[in-house]
Amino acid sequence: MSKLRDIWKTTSRPEEVADTAFLRALPKAELHLHIEGSLEPELMLKLAERNAVALPYNSVEEVREAYQFTNLQTFLDIYYQSAGVLLNEQDFYDLTWAYLLTCHEQGVVHTELFFDPQTHTERGIDIGVVFDGITRALSDAATQLGITSGLILCFLRHLSEQDAFECFEQAKPYLHHILGVGLDSSEVGHPPSKFERVFAQARDLGLKAVAHAGEEGPPSYIYEALDLLKVDRIDHGVRCLEDEALVERLVEEGIPLTVCPQSNVRLKVFEKMADHTILQMLDRGLMATVNADDPSFFGGYLLDNFQFMANDLAMTRAQAARLAENSIRSSFISGDLENNYLEKLKKVIA
Repeated sequence: MSKLRDIWKTTSRPEEVADTAFLRALPKAELHLHIEGSLEPELMLKLAERNAVALPYNSVEEVREAYQFTNLQTFLDIYYQSAGVLLNEQDFYDLTWAYLLTCHEQGVVHTELFFDPQTHTERGIDIGVVFDGITRALSDAATQLGITSGLILCFLRHLSEQDAFECFEQAKPYLHHILGVGLDSSEVGHPPSKFERVFAQARDLGLKAVAHAGEEGPPSYIYEALDLLKVDRIDHGVRCLEDEALVERLVEEGIPLTVCPQSNVRLKVFEKMADHTILQMLDRGLMATVNADDPSFFGGYLLDNFQFMANDLAMTRAQAARLAENSIRSSFISGDLENNYLEKLKKVIA
C-alpha cells in the first residue's frame, strides 16, 4: 500500500464544513455514472430534432417536470424512453463529451463510466456505433482535458442471462475498450445470482466486475454479488448497514461501495439528504465513495453531490478528503497514475 495511506488525516482545518472551492479542488474519481443518465434535456431535444425522433415533450421545462420519481422503476421508464434519441455515433460522442466537460469543470480527474449496450441494440443500433462514439469522446478527453477514463459494460438485469451472453458476444471485438462488466436496471426480483455464468465468462477474459446491489434490493443481494459474481466493487450498497456481519466483511475485505447520495434521495431510498447514511458508512470504516449515478435525472453531477452533503449533512473537509481519496483508491487505474492523483490530492488538502 502506498505511503500516502489515509492522507485525509493531514487535512488542514479538518473539522470545518467543506466549502465549494475546496470540494471542486479535490481531485476526484467517479466510479458510478451511467452515461445515458447524463443526457440533459437540452441535448435530448436537440438530438430528437436532429434524428427526427418524436418525444412527448415540447420544452426543457416539460422534460424536467417529468422527472418526479417515486421509485427506481418510475425513473427507468423515462430513462429508456429518453435513450431513444441516441441513434448515431455522433450522438454518443456528443452525449459523452458533454459529461466529460462537466467533469473537467468539477475536478473529476478520472471516470469509469457505465453504458448499457442492450438499451441500444434492442432498438437496432449496432453495438459498434455505441462503442465508437463513446470511446472517441474518452480519447479526446484524455488529450484535451487530461481526464483519464475506463468503460464498464453493464448488463440489464430485467432481461435474461441469455440476453446478457448475446450482448457480451457482440461486444467481444471491442473488449480492448472495456475495463469490466456491471449489472444495472431493476434490482428487486432480479438477484445477482441470475447472472453468475456470464460474469464468470467475463472474469475468465480478465475483466473486472461490479454490480448494483443493496439499493432497493436486500443485503442478501450484496452477498450474492460478492460470492457468486465475485465483484471488485459494489454499486450503491447502502443497505449493507442492515446486516452487521456484512458490514464487518466489507470493511475487512476493503470492498468499495459506489454510493450515489442524490440519486438515493430522488428515488426515495432516503426521504431527504439529511437522512442519508453515507457519513455513517465512512465512520464505520467502509470504503464509501461519492458518485452521481444519472445526474441529468437526479439533479446533480459529482460536485453537486458533494455540495448537497456539505449543506445537509455538514460534511467536513476531512470527510470530503477521505471520500475523494477513497474514490481514487477504489478505481481500476494503475499504481503510478493512482499515486500521481493522490499526490495532487495531498497538495490540495495540506
